[in-house]
Amino acid sequence: MVELASVVLHDPSSPLTATYVPSAGMICTSLAEAGVEYLGQRRGLAAYLSDAKTMGIPILYPWANRLSANGYGVDGGSVTLTAGVGGVHSENHGLPIHGVLSAYPGWAVTEQSENRLTAELDFGSKPGLLASFPFPHVLTLDVTLADRTLAVTTTVAATTEVSVPLCYGFHPYFVLPGVPRSEWVLQTPRLRHLSVDERGIPTGLTDEWPAYSDKLGDNTFDDGFDEVPPGAVFTLTGGDRHIDVVYDQGYPAAQIYAPASDDLVAIEPMTAPTNALRAGGYRAADPGRPDVSVFTVRVS
Repeated sequence: MVELASVVLHDPSSPLTATYVPSAGMICTSLAEAGVEYLGQRRGLAAYLSDAKTMGIPILYPWANRLSANGYGVDGGSVTLTAGVGGVHSENHGLPIHGVLSAYPGWAVTEQSENRLTAELDFGSKPGLLASFPFPHVLTLDVTLADRTLAVTTTVAATTEVSVPLCYGFHPYFVLPGVPRSEWVLQTPRLRHLSVDERGIPTGLTDEWPAYSDKLGDNTFDDGFDEVPPGAVFTLTGGDRHIDVVYDQGYPAAQIYAPASDDLVAIEPMTAPTNALRAGGYRAADPGRPDVSVFTVRVS
């Protein structure tokens, strides 16, 4: 594998570092201090580059998780999605998953300092991407590491008179080194839980998810939610490790993923629920009005 240039951000107030690889889809591959890694490495960066197997903190864009079919409607027409074309990947049911930017190399770094990194991607200049998502815009990621907090700000700015659907998300995988998975404690606020079919697609039915706080034990999760309030905090603790994921702005949906096969928990901020690009119910970045979303990860 060709070695890709990475950018290491340093927290001015602590030993915490965050590592990004702009030429591999602006993925965050590490959030660590003194040899302690807080991000799930799974199959590593090589598998992300070759097979879109996620790890660390990847962006899922322009849709998070699955769509219910290989296409979606737009302005009375339709877009057809084909696996292997325009960045599209399929999951085990043959459904398009995680958007089109897995390991995408076209990001341009526009600002870099000891603890801040900004990169942008001009969708309107990429015919291959527009074939899968025909909404010209500029996508900007601005990440800052300070006070033991990684702040991720995403801006979507339409570059024509066409509004841009906002159905993207992030897939942070967290681990608590030195603490058995069964002893990890997951905490969530009260949420609205989305029922799904056998493919993981929301059915339209919902139920209340009371505020949750319990050890993982042998429990597994692969659950979606909407109506997440601004400022909602999701927490993973164990031993003397503590991670807060804060949905500061623009993320009204979430997915919690904790499989039995891997010692990690994914707490996923989403601008819309799974399949919203087909089902509707998303907001949009209108011309002249860029949309800004923010989530933060606090480690203590």
